[in-house]
Amino acid sequence: MKSRIALAVLATTVLLAGCGQTGPLYLPKPPAKPATAGKPGVAPPEAPVPSTPPASQQ
Repeated sequence: MKSRIALAVLATTVLLAGCGQTGPLYLPKPPAKPATAGKPGVAPPEAPVPSTPPASQQ
């Protein structure tokens, strides 16, 4: 008899312990993929990098 009461108290404690938990109650949506212009699988050309700094920075 005592073990049933102890089990009931333990089960009630465990169930009530979850009541204060915060956080999302749903599965988050996966992040959207960025839109790409052009053909899929082809990287866009990169801008050329100057080999010397502009005259204003010298």
